[in-house]
Amino acid sequence: MRAPLRCPDAEIQRFVNEHETWLIKHLKKMKEAEDNLPSDPLTNEEINALADEAMIVIPQRCAYYADLLGVTYGRITIRNQTTRWGSCTRDGNLNFNCLLMLAPPEVLDSVVVHELCHRLEMNHSKRFYDKIYSVFPDYKKWDKWLKTNGDALMRRML
Repeated sequence: MRAPLRCPDAEIQRFVNEHETWLIKHLKKMKEAEDNLPSDPLTNEEINALADEAMIVIPQRCAYYADLLGVTYGRITIRNQTTRWGSCTRDGNLNFNCLLMLAPPEVLDSVVVHELCHRLEMNHSKRFYDKIYSVFPDYKKWDKWLKTNGDALMRRML
């Protein structure tokens, strides 16, 4: 848990007490997700192999969904990140995490669609999500998978 630096200990304890059931439920869910994924750190060779695979797969997925969305994009970069799954610059360049290759293909597609929709809306408005759902109706399911399991995947990069 995180709290503001100057937050009194009593306030933190009150919050924990009030939300104990919710916290336990989510900690259990996070533990189960971690137990179902490999946790060993990736070697440099494995990371490079993932990046090479991503350079083949991700541009294909981008081309497919860009056509459906009617958008263009600049260059695609594959990165070895520990905090982000993807990003889109104002110039339309797309960046993706090579660890997406360890996730189900639908998760990769959800990130691709998310970033491509930023070519239409550089925000997370209702219009932005409406566009996502118009080409990827299961987005919520796979975004949830990534939120549940993503930390365990990211830790393999460290």
